[in-house]
Amino acid sequence: MNLLIYLLAAAVIGFVATRLMNDSSNLLINIIVAVVGAFLAGFFLSPIFKVGTINDAITIPTMLVTLLGAVILLAIIHFARRGR
Repeated sequence: MNLLIYLLAAAVIGFVATRLMNDSSNLLINIIVAVVGAFLAGFFLSPIFKVGTINDAITIPTMLVTLLGAVILLAIIHFARRGR
């Protein structure tokens, strides 16, 4: 059950991130971006903001940090695509 809640939260965060970046990706890509964004946020942003990620608990601050990680990941993907 926890995995289902985690994937649902990741899908919502990925959807919001793709809307913020004006990207048109499907739900699976949204989930992947949010999960990887959560990892990046946990590794780089959590120590800076002193907030956990959705891996720790699903709260508003953790979702915002995860969203920021997903947006950063989408920006990196956009720059990589633009370079081709």
